[in-house]
Amino acid sequence: MTVPEWIILAFVFSMGCCIGSFLNVVIYRLPREKSLVFPGSACPACGTPIRFYDNIPLVSWLVLGAKCRDCRAPVSARYFVIECLTGLTFLGVFVAYFHVGVVRDMPALLTAGWVLYVVHMILISAMIASSAIDLELWIIPLSICWFVTGTSVVGITAVAGALANAGPLPSIIPKAGPGTGALTVGALTGLVLSLILLGLGKIKRSYEPDPKADPKKTATLESGPFDDDDQYNHRKEVCYEVLFLAPVIVLACAAYWITQSVPGVQVWWTGIMAKSSVAAALGSVWGYLIGCGVVWATRIFGTLGFGKEAMGLGDVHLMGAVGAVIGAKMVTVAFFIAPFFGLSWALFHLFFKKTRQIPYGPFLSLGSFTVMIFHDWIVQRFLMLYGV
Repeated sequence: MTVPEWIILAFVFSMGCCIGSFLNVVIYRLPREKSLVFPGSACPACGTPIRFYDNIPLVSWLVLGAKCRDCRAPVSARYFVIECLTGLTFLGVFVAYFHVGVVRDMPALLTAGWVLYVVHMILISAMIASSAIDLELWIIPLSICWFVTGTSVVGITAVAGALANAGPLPSIIPKAGPGTGALTVGALTGLVLSLILLGLGKIKRSYEPDPKADPKKTATLESGPFDDDDQYNHRKEVCYEVLFLAPVIVLACAAYWITQSVPGVQVWWTGIMAKSSVAAALGSVWGYLIGCGVVWATRIFGTLGFGKEAMGLGDVHLMGAVGAVIGAKMVTVAFFIAPFFGLSWALFHLFFKKTRQIPYGPFLSLGSFTVMIFHDWIVQRFLMLYGV
C-alpha cells in the first residue's frame, strides 16, 4: 500500500516541529549547565510543570495566547519561532532533496538517502540551536558541535557502506583520496598527542582564567568579543594555540610523505583507501579538520594582526562539525560565503541606523546552509573554473 505524499510531508513537518520544541530546551538549558532531560518542562516564572497538552508544538503557544496557563506570565515568541522554523526547514530540505532534486545524485530515500537526510538535519538543527544561543549569550556550546561531528562520521560511513556496490559515491558524500586520507590519519595522531601534552601540562591552555583576577571583573568578560580584555596578552595566548597545533601539522605532513613516497606503503595505503567506507569516514574527518582549520587560521592571524581575540573557539568547532557533514571543499566555500551575510547585516544596520552587534556564528550557519542547498551549482562552478 502506497502512503499518500501529503501524509509523508505532514509527518516530516510535524517531526521538525517536535525537534524544534526540543531545541528550545537545548537553547535554554545547555548554556546554563542544566539537564536536558530532568526535570520536565516548567514555566520559568511560576515553576509549574507544563502539562502534556500544553506542550504541543506550535498549537499550545497559539491556544494559550503566548501565556502560562497558571500564572499568565508571557511566553517568549522564540519558542514558536524556533518550532516553526525547524519544522519548515525539515520540510523544505526534504522537498529539495527528494522532490525538486537540488542534488542530482542524492541516494534514493528508501536506500541510504534517509540516513543522509537525518545527518544533514542533525547539523541544521544544531546550527539553529547554536545560532540562537550565540545571539543571546555570545557562546557556542562545544558539546553541540562534538555531537554533530560524531553522528556525522558514523552516519556518512554507514551511507558509504550501503552504497559500496552501487558505483562511485555521490558527490554529496565527503570522501578522501590516498593523499587526504594520509593527512587525516597523521593529523588525528597529532591531535591525540597534543591533547595528551595538554593534559600533562606540557602545553599551556590559551586564555586560562587568572585565579588572582577580580571575580567581578571576570564575570563581565562574557558580554561580547568586542570588549577588550586587558587581562590577557592576546598575541601570546594564540601562540599557545599554535604550539597545540604544531604536532597536528607536523604528523599530517609526515604521514603524507610516508604514504606517497615509500613504494610498499603507497600500494598498501591506496588499497585501503579504495574501500568506500574508509574513504567516506576519513573524508568526513578531513572535512572536520579543514572546517576547524580555516576558522582557526583566521582566529590566529587575526589575533596576531590586531592584538585582540579574533573569532571564538566555538566558531572553530562549529565549522568543524559542518565540514564533517559537507566535506572539506564545501566547508571552505561556506566559510567564504558567510561574510556576505555579515555584510548584508552591517548594511541593514547602517541604513536603519541600528547599532546592535551580533556574533559571527549565525552568519557561518547561513553560509553553511546555503552551500548545502546549492551544492550542485557550486560543484558545477568548480568544474567549470578549475576542472576539479
